[in-house]
Amino acid sequence: MSGSDDLVIQVRGLVNQFGSQRVHDGLELDVRRGEILGVVGGSGTGKSVLMRAIVGLREPDGGSVRVFGQNLQALPAARRRQVERRFGVLFQDGALFSSLTVGENVQVPLREQYPELDGRQRDMLSDLKIGLAGLPADAADKYPSQLSGGMRKRAALARSLALDPDILFLDEPTAGLDPIGAAAFDQLLGTLRDALGLTVFLITHDLDTLYTICDRVAVLADKKVLVNAPLHEVEAFDHPWVQDYFHGPRGRAAQAASSRQPSTPAAQNETRTPPL
Repeated sequence: MSGSDDLVIQVRGLVNQFGSQRVHDGLELDVRRGEILGVVGGSGTGKSVLMRAIVGLREPDGGSVRVFGQNLQALPAARRRQVERRFGVLFQDGALFSSLTVGENVQVPLREQYPELDGRQRDMLSDLKIGLAGLPADAADKYPSQLSGGMRKRAALARSLALDPDILFLDEPTAGLDPIGAAAFDQLLGTLRDALGLTVFLITHDLDTLYTICDRVAVLADKKVLVNAPLHEVEAFDHPWVQDYFHGPRGRAAQAASSRQPSTPAAQNETRTPPL
């Protein structure tokens, strides 16, 4: 059992509503320090809405969200900004600015949060993040339209790392990538988590990602989190969507591929103690 000091995100009784449509009703979720949490659910279950509520881009209609033990909505603006510096966010499709180079995209958070940095300092930091994301140095001067899909995802990841975050929020980071590119991105995420001590909140529909790098999986359905546990517990959860998703043809293929690997990051990390 994880102590409260290990919980970097605590969601209690969350309600999110759009007009008469209630997306979340009493949703509860914990995210532990140092874990990669995979978040899955069918279309319309509000995975992205949940992420936006946690990072403070949407004010919930009820309940509470605490990050690092603090309720962002209740903080003064200056203090809230300090907490938000500890977030890195990769939105769906990367959301890169098409008129800016990769280097300039990575520097956007630096300009906003640290305006006192000069151009040379920003260039050095952006080059470092671009390298961490596995891109060649010359990618800094390219525009998003000049990159492949996989490279654009890495460029967006580099931008999410710009402020040296404690938590990465990733929304479908491998969507649209071929299997080789997706596997390489998964491996990179695992390496970054271990090297930088990151906590990763990962929205995905990719079963290979879940089996390869996720320590736990949270399943959204029926306006709540049905289960939030290691994969072997999630697979056994008695709910029609869970059973269809994890025991259908694609789920069985992902399980078989995972079992052929001698040692996966998820298996290695299942018993690891998250870093303090």
